[in-house]
Amino acid sequence: MRAIPPLPLPVKRALAKLGEDIRKARLRRRITTTMMAERAFITRTTLRKVEKGNPGVSLGIYATVIFVLGLTPRLAELADTRTDEVGLQLDEERLPQRIRERRKTRPHGPK
Repeated sequence: MRAIPPLPLPVKRALAKLGEDIRKARLRRRITTTMMAERAFITRTTLRKVEKGNPGVSLGIYATVIFVLGLTPRLAELADTRTDEVGLQLDEERLPQRIRERRKTRPHGPK
């Protein structure tokens, strides 16, 4: 069995929240654990791990569970570059202060 490296506390909290949100979404939809596991092609044990935010569960399984709940569009927006504030700010900082017109170069060859 592979050892899972320690996770930063904010990551643990985010996964726990994701798992709890998945559980609440399942309950709101009145989907039993058996039905959800069947629809996601996983075991009830794996579903329990998902709903606890277990970091050992593959992203593909989380994505499939989210698909079953009808929340896939939100998953697709997770790391959208259009809403990446840090990346956008860094791009903005890299913009040139001014743009100079390029000099025309003389064609090479006989004069």
